[in-house]
Amino acid sequence: MLLVMENLYIQREIEPVVQHYVPQFPAIALSGPRQSGKSTLLKHLFSKTYRYITFDDPLVIEQARSDPVFFLDNAGDRIILDEIQYVPEILSYIKMRIDDNRNKKGRFIFTGSQKFPLIKNLGDSLAGRIGLLELLPFSSEEKKQIPHPGISFDETENLFVHACLAGSFPEPVIAQMDINAWYSSYLQTYLERDIRTIHNIGGLRDFQLFLKLLASRCAQTLNLSGFSRDTGISIQTLKRWISVLEAGLVIYLLPPYYNNLGKRITKSPKLYFLDCGLVCHLAGIRSKEHLLNGPMAGTLFENFCIQETVKTYMNRGFIPGIFYTRTNNNLEIDLIIESMPGELHPVEIKLTKTPKQSMELPVKRFRELFSALSVKKGRLLCLSSKSIPLSRDTDVVSFQDYLLWLKEIIRS
Repeated sequence: MLLVMENLYIQREIEPVVQHYVPQFPAIALSGPRQSGKSTLLKHLFSKTYRYITFDDPLVIEQARSDPVFFLDNAGDRIILDEIQYVPEILSYIKMRIDDNRNKKGRFIFTGSQKFPLIKNLGDSLAGRIGLLELLPFSSEEKKQIPHPGISFDETENLFVHACLAGSFPEPVIAQMDINAWYSSYLQTYLERDIRTIHNIGGLRDFQLFLKLLASRCAQTLNLSGFSRDTGISIQTLKRWISVLEAGLVIYLLPPYYNNLGKRITKSPKLYFLDCGLVCHLAGIRSKEHLLNGPMAGTLFENFCIQETVKTYMNRGFIPGIFYTRTNNNLEIDLIIESMPGELHPVEIKLTKTPKQSMELPVKRFRELFSALSVKKGRLLCLSSKSIPLSRDTDVVSFQDYLLWLKEIIRS
């Protein structure tokens, strides 16, 4: 897949981090969902200095499995091994080569469509010698490089609608192709190749139905008991499926913040997808009118804001320092950003262009209930085109200003 439209390369926000990691470690691993642009990014950055080998080719897989020592001897000093999850057994041989000369940096670059366990194990055994990065589909900032006649991506509503109805994966966004046909093919490929090949998940039909059920309940607390009752599938099986989707960066589980908050806090994570377009495809949302006026409008906007928050962290090489909170007396904060240990920034997310002071009540209650915490000024993230003070405790922030502020938080 080429991220090119009329010879225009779409620069990815993570590129400076990748370039910084390569001379720091003997190996780096770039994971991410299938078709998120991993191969294209690495070819763009390193085509003149690295040999590119893909394990999408069955012949190459057989060569690497039958004689891994010979394969690596002939691969060259600097190699990109694409989709390494198909040949995990080669990692032990790579580990030995790294151990033989740990001072030689940038020898191996791996990509994978899963945060596969062996890479995690390799990271544990070579702590400080392998850099782990994750690439998600296009962020809203990256999309602005692509010509979209008649659409202004300076407006939050347009970004939100486009994320839902066109998705964020490079191929359909750039080619502006039939999005539902693309997602249908993508799901089939994902289910057949990654799920069936790598994971023993049981019935694919049940798994597909489970995906649709998850989509209908995005931005809600994960309730495996409820899913089990609705589907007739055991909780253990559902846990395994959730782990597969999380490892493949299809979904994101937003953890609750309950440090020092006692037993009054819900401790189950909230479920989000990392691509709103996939949610809309699974939920059958096909038009702007259905999106903005349908029952999932608010939850999809919340999902959009969370997915872009996660991308902002990951594109800078950081694990997201984000949480939510829900108490047993129904106080809920949609998003809590921890800028440093114990320093909390509450964010409420509302699909509105008319912010009201009543919308900041959860932030005020949170501040009052947990006055011992270092709670900073709250933010109301909505469709507003400009940022304005809402009260002494809370500011209305536009989506663009929110991203700028978040990048400053991450840098600090």
